[in-house]
Amino acid sequence: MHERNLEAAGESSGRLEEPILPGPGDSDYERYLRTDELLALQKTPDEQVHRDELLFQTVHQSSELWLKLAVAEVGEATALLDRGEIGAAIRLLRRACHCLRLVTEQLEMLEHLSPWEYHVVRKVLGHGSGFDSPGFRGVREVTPGLGRAFHAVLDEAGLGVVELYRRGRELEELYQLAECLVEWDERVTVWRFRHYKVITRIIGANVVGTQGTPVEVLGRLIHQTFYPELWDARDRLTELSNE
Repeated sequence: MHERNLEAAGESSGRLEEPILPGPGDSDYERYLRTDELLALQKTPDEQVHRDELLFQTVHQSSELWLKLAVAEVGEATALLDRGEIGAAIRLLRRACHCLRLVTEQLEMLEHLSPWEYHVVRKVLGHGSGFDSPGFRGVREVTPGLGRAFHAVLDEAGLGVVELYRRGRELEELYQLAECLVEWDERVTVWRFRHYKVITRIIGANVVGTQGTPVEVLGRLIHQTFYPELWDARDRLTELSNE
């Protein structure tokens, strides 16, 4: 009896290991994640002009995936705010902010590139530039809409930003929403700054990028914010406190 049970369990286990999803790949894991396609998106060793192309492509391709998720979450959060579902929007915004944190952290991988050897890779980038990133373009597209949805919520509640912060504890959900927008804005700035520092570490601060844009222009971008009214409110709160 025991042997028959083991045999039946083995047959059952074997069937469960067989893929049932359509597509290429020896397992459902590979088929669902489309790993054959994903892992074929990087240059092969024979195509590389330098072995660090794999590092460069891995960082940027994975960044685009995280940015795609972040943009989707901000877009959905904006729609939720339009429907008055503040708590659900907050949850998605926290997830989007975490995406930007991951994108920023993995930029450190690029600091493993030799400043001299990187120029071998740079010669095969064409006119490629971070300004052309679909993910960054998506961030710039969805962020203003989130700000408008936030202010619509405040208007409906008859609140200004400064008053919201002064009454934070009694308006906890709206306070948390405001802080999510501040963090999103901050994460974009930190990402820009980290990107700028990686570039200056590798190619220098007083040179021209692949599209003819001076690197110093990137340095000026780090002072831009999407929601200046949320940052200005800090100044006003300090003034009120001093009064």
